[in-house]
Parts: sequence; C-alpha cells; structure tokens
Amino acid sequence: MWAIAYYEHGGPEVLQIVDIPIPEPRAGQVRVAVRATAVNPADWKIRSGALSFGEPVFPQYPGGEIAGVVDAVGPEVTEVAVGDEVLGWAVAAYAEYAISTAVAAKPPELSWVDAASLPVAVSTAAKALAALKLQPDETVLINGAAGAVGSMAVQLAVADGATVIGTASAANQDIVRELGAIPTTYGDGVSGRVRALAPDGVDAVFDAAGHGVLPAAVELRGGTDRIVTIVDPAALELGITFLTGGGGPRPTELLHQVAERVASGAFRLSGPARTFRLEEAADAQEESEKGRGPGKVVLTVS
Repeated sequence: MWAIAYYEHGGPEVLQIVDIPIPEPRAGQVRVAVRATAVNPADWKIRSGALSFGEPVFPQYPGGEIAGVVDAVGPEVTEVAVGDEVLGWAVAAYAEYAISTAVAAKPPELSWVDAASLPVAVSTAAKALAALKLQPDETVLINGAAGAVGSMAVQLAVADGATVIGTASAANQDIVRELGAIPTTYGDGVSGRVRALAPDGVDAVFDAAGHGVLPAAVELRGGTDRIVTIVDPAALELGITFLTGGGGPRPTELLHQVAERVASGAFRLSGPARTFRLEEAADAQEESEKGRGPGKVVLTVS
C-alpha cells in the first residue's frame, strides 16, 4: 500500500510516499481503508523535531485520525464489522490503510473529509473541558474559538449549559458568534475586553491558540487554577496545566454523537477543509503550519 513516511527530521520536503505492506489487525484492532485523514499541528511539529516523545525511531509514519471503511477486524472485535463506514483515531494514518482501536460509526450524510476532521478536535476539546471541571451556568473563556479544537470546545461547553466567551481574529468574529459564544478579539488588551463582557470574571480558561494569552488568563482568574493550554509551553513556567492530546481512552461515544450533530446541522465545523491528495502530504503540512483559515487541512485517499 502507499503511505507517507520520513527518515529524518526536517521540513515538509522530508516527507515521501513509500510502498509498504498492508498491516494486519491484531486483537481489539480494526483495519480501515482510509478515505480521508486530517493533518494536525502535532504532525508537523513531530516531523520537524520540535515535539518529541523520547528518542525517535525512523522511519516515522505520520497521521492520527481517519475516516474510511472497515476492511478487516482482529480477534475480540464485536461492535464493528467489515464494510462499516467509520471515523476515529489511528496510527500511521497518512496511508491507504490504517490500524485503529477506536472508531465510531459515520453518519451517511457526513462527508469523508468532514468526518476525518472530527476525532482529534473532539477528543482534545473534551479532555480540556474535563480538566477544567466545567459546570453548567459557569463562564469559560476559550482562546482560539474559531479553530478546529476551539470551535468544538465552544459547542460542547454551550451544549452543557456553560456561557462561553470566545476569542478569535477580527475576521472570525461572526464564526464565534454562530458557534454560540460571545466573541471578542485576542491580542493586547484581551483581559479588559473579557472583563467588559463578564464583569464577575470567568470560571475557567481554555487556551487553544496561544498568542500569549496565559498572563491575561491568570489575571482574569486571579491565579493559575482552572486554566489549561494545549499550545503554549510557557505554561510550565507559570504553573499552568499543559495538556497533550495523546493518551487515555478515546471518547468514541461522544465522537459518534458529535458526528451525528454535525451531520444534522446542530453542530458545525470551524470552516471548510482545505484538501490535498495523499501524495501532496508535504504541501498539506506546509499549509497547516501556515495556520491560515479556520478549517482543517485534510488528505484524501482514492
């Protein structure tokens, strides 16, 4: 099968398409014929060497979320059958086939590209909100509310009864409002703008975008409790929780619920995806690294 690999750290140019054996599912695993796989910031950060989880072993095969058709199932798999259309998390997902231990049924109305945009955003947003212990009727500030993760966090928080103040660029204020949040811009003076919207303060802060918001978050909270970030390493110096997307059980039931809500129009994606073919993975990662536009970058596999 065709897959994307790299044999050293570097820029997008180190990515190459290779022909490798089709993987076989083991106990508890399914093999998915991939129709689409999304590009996430962690993909190019790991490729560049900026993000590491121990000593790297090459070749590396990027990609962590998929949408496709179940092609084979391993022993002890009972809830998924060959031929099922699914979305979920995988390893080495930039490929024609990928192995997964966590998939959810894809609604027929949901496109492959939109389905592939959901798993990482859903799991990361849910993990952040759980870490904040957000309760109904509380107010949360979500920094980067128009992005893939931020927009999902907004909708999950609003659905649970929270009031959300969401920051985004001036161009994306309407998107934030349509998601159900009270919009404002990020950057200098953000703490004052948030206080004007929430005179009694905020109960929690989720930083999904960076832009140096953590000092303002500490000011708004009056301390470092109930603040989490997934992007700003300055958190370690400030005593703020830095969350990584990996590890822990995957929320497959929540993923299915969100997919159904997106398919019905009750939830929405942050924006239309920018699509590339599998063999254009280098261009896709370069596009993702530029950070242009609220939608995700997705590789399609024919």
